Amino acid sequence: MKGWPMYQELQQLKEMGLNKSQVQWQLGIDWKTVDRYWEVTPDEFAEITKNTKRSRKLEKYEEQIVRWLQEHPDMSSAQIQDWLKQHYSDYQGKERTLRRFISSLRTKYNIKKPVIQRQYQAVEELPMGYQAQVDLGFTTLVNTQGQRVKLTGFGLVLSHSRYKYVEWDDKPLTTARFIHMHYRAFEYIGGVPEEIVYDQDRLLAINENFGDIIYTAEFERFRQQMGFKVYLCRKSDPETKGKIEAVIKYAKGNYARHRIFDNIQAFNQGCIEWLNRTANANIHGTTKRVPAEVFKEEQKHLKPIPTIINQPEEIITRQVRKDNIIWYNSNRYTLPLGTYHPEREVKIKADQGILIVFDLETDEELARHEISLDKGRLIRNNNHKRDHSARIAELYQDTLANMGGSEIAAVFLDGIRKEKPRYVRDQYNLIIQTIKNYSLETISQALDYCAERSIFSAVEFKTALEYFAQQNNSPAETILDTSAIPLAYRIKTEIRNISEYAAIYRGMSIEQGRRNQDLFKEP
Repeated sequence: MKGWPMYQELQQLKEMGLNKSQVQWQLGIDWKTVDRYWEVTPDEFAEITKNTKRSRKLEKYEEQIVRWLQEHPDMSSAQIQDWLKQHYSDYQGKERTLRRFISSLRTKYNIKKPVIQRQYQAVEELPMGYQAQVDLGFTTLVNTQGQRVKLTGFGLVLSHSRYKYVEWDDKPLTTARFIHMHYRAFEYIGGVPEEIVYDQDRLLAINENFGDIIYTAEFERFRQQMGFKVYLCRKSDPETKGKIEAVIKYAKGNYARHRIFDNIQAFNQGCIEWLNRTANANIHGTTKRVPAEVFKEEQKHLKPIPTIINQPEEIITRQVRKDNIIWYNSNRYTLPLGTYHPEREVKIKADQGILIVFDLETDEELARHEISLDKGRLIRNNNHKRDHSARIAELYQDTLANMGGSEIAAVFLDGIRKEKPRYVRDQYNLIIQTIKNYSLETISQALDYCAERSIFSAVEFKTALEYFAQQNNSPAETILDTSAIPLAYRIKTEIRNISEYAAIYRGMSIEQGRRNQDLFKEP
């Protein structure tokens, strides 16, 4: 016994005073059936019967739905309905009926759905055309080659109608791409709202200075061109947004999830079809209205889209790592030491095979590298080591100028750089500290002496300066503090009697000079 006759008999036996077990035995039906219809009114039974008939229409999709659920247990009934619309042109089912049918299938095939609870804050309704909200998010899909692909999602939703636009990118999101996504969103909705609400992001805002927001130059130029106001949520406080809905979360769950990624063009075209078919066509859970229908009226209140004036250039942001490197196309590129500080980001620009790194706030160039086509390499720039060649070159020029800028001085300094590369900075600094107390004549004599004997040492040069200063009767005004000399030199250098240098200068051997020390004494 089933259907309406069963229901009538059940209710009659109940009125006669029989309990559920007695009714079950009398009608020969399952106890769960008795319990199900025990408190059901005739109108309610008629509605259940109608839905049962509708459910039977869904049975032809049962195998496909079960296959989807077994492969993806977290699929929602809303996403399954969208997939049915996409794959079956004859599908006309109602979401409520489908939801019940899916629930029965989950029970029948023991397919449990993961439960995620989230709290939402109610927000006030806003006037037509006044506000839109922008969401950014990420999802990872598998492409046709079985590789994992990370996608960045951009979503814009009109706060009044809940009319949505969603776009994806398979490359790192740049300020330029972020802005162009806005253009396409405005084209999709046919206008510009008065205000757009954002979470704080480096793509549009550099810093929050006690309530004064500093925008990136590209975004501020774009905002002024489009003529909309910005409402920026407090950093690390998304609740201040009073978000109407997380549109990217919805798109990830209802459109992107479990899809096979082919290419970004096809994926975005499919997303537009999904927007028209589902996201903007289904009754909204809060407003109880279809976004597309409400949007027809709201569109009239949007501002016209201004003509694009300046296209933003392609600039990408990157996080600076603790070891002063950034990642780009699976390779690491060095930055000058000291570039890193917590949460610091830089801008990078790829130009004709050259990677250029800029300071995010000042646009100062920090580094440039040839872009490597390999993977997993560390691309170094010698200028980023502690001994910066640019600074040594500058020190070289300063030292040479203080020595008179002669050719022999240049040869002497080049020799030091070649023979003592690890201590070249200390050598040049010692020379600068020493020669400031001597005349150019004395410096020239000491250089000649070192050149004739291929001596390339700041300490030896200093000793020669002291000797020739004595010979020229122009002693140094001050004696150089020996603590300025690196310890290595103070340990290794042989301290010679000044007469030995005099002997060498007069063409004698050191031994001859020692035997004739009295010849060099002052009378």
